[in-house]
Amino acid sequence: MKILFVVSVLLLLTLFALRLRAVQDAPVVGAVAPDFTLPDQQGTMRRLSDYRGKWVVLYFYPKDETPGCTKEACAFRDDWQALTALNAQVIGVSLDNTQSHARFASKHHLPFLLLADERGAVVERYGAILDLVVTKLAKRHTYLIAPDGKIAQVYRNVDPGGHSREIVEFLKHIP
Repeated sequence: MKILFVVSVLLLLTLFALRLRAVQDAPVVGAVAPDFTLPDQQGTMRRLSDYRGKWVVLYFYPKDETPGCTKEACAFRDDWQALTALNAQVIGVSLDNTQSHARFASKHHLPFLLLADERGAVVERYGAILDLVVTKLAKRHTYLIAPDGKIAQVYRNVDPGGHSREIVEFLKHIP
């Protein structure tokens, strides 16, 4: 019984250390955003670097069709015109597949890209992985990437309903 307890405690400490390391290794404000290539909801391969010259709202979210994720996506949809007027491209990323993204985008009339990171490599690289042992999800994190490819803001405590408005207001005050 004591051995099982010790093994359990060591396993939990190891998982905690790995999660802490992932957050510490995540890109920070001022760093160049790590490039990646992922398929969008139509299966077209998209590279982050293709959007240089624009602001990129790179938002990670847990799962298509869940209440918070739907609320956040629909808020970005509703603020789409304001964001595009501010030279911003919205890109959502989760571990869902392209078919799930296509249904989600179609059902909610989402005018922006949803990228499928089924293996979780990009989500992990950006420190947004939530590993629940039996399943993995993306954490609700957003990276605002400047036109030069550098990270301008990192949002880790995201309110799904007001987050897009927060980004619009931030971009309005950029000289």
